[in-house]
Amino acid sequence: MASRRSPKLDKKQVVETALRLLDEVGLDGLTLRAIARELDVQAPALYWHFENKQALLDEMATEMYRRMVAGVRFPAGAGWQERILVSQRGLRAALLGYRDGAKVFSGSRFTGIEHAVDMEANLRALVEAGFTLSQAVRASTTAFHFTIGFVTEEQGVSPLPGERREGYDLEERAARMADFPLAAAAGPEVFQNYDEGFEAGLDLLIGGIETRYGVR
Repeated sequence: MASRRSPKLDKKQVVETALRLLDEVGLDGLTLRAIARELDVQAPALYWHFENKQALLDEMATEMYRRMVAGVRFPAGAGWQERILVSQRGLRAALLGYRDGAKVFSGSRFTGIEHAVDMEANLRALVEAGFTLSQAVRASTTAFHFTIGFVTEEQGVSPLPGERREGYDLEERAARMADFPLAAAAGPEVFQNYDEGFEAGLDLLIGGIETRYGVR
């Protein structure tokens, strides 16, 4: 049982330590016990702030979002296409800043309402361009889901910039799949050049939204 005395650490300290430790041990190794050890406290002390690991992940995702929006600026008068591009590029950059960043972010619930500021502005840009609210929500959430999925796969191959997991050697893959020449040749498109792949995906996404809803 946790002591009922006031804890010696605050929530911000725990989250900052967890984000730093995430780069070292990844999501699977990020336990409340490991964080407590890093902070030189007993694990029950963390339960003053977080009842379980998911509650901690929610706060970590929220802090990641705060840091992301602090560095993202929309050009004056940005249209809906540009707002989607800037938002998703900023999100990808933020997620790539942490090992397993996309996994932490995926499925987490923001603990504050800071995200409502940009959400409101982005939806307003879409609605004012001619989308219905339902269409605006579908367009923006599809873009968000694309980025989360893309970075999840990207980090499965390259957990951190300059790092590459074993088992993703393209020449070895091509040799194993020699009987399937198109699939073999697709390796470089799938497992490298992620910057180009992400931008190509955004182009497809924007083009699809324009075509589906007839708003340009």
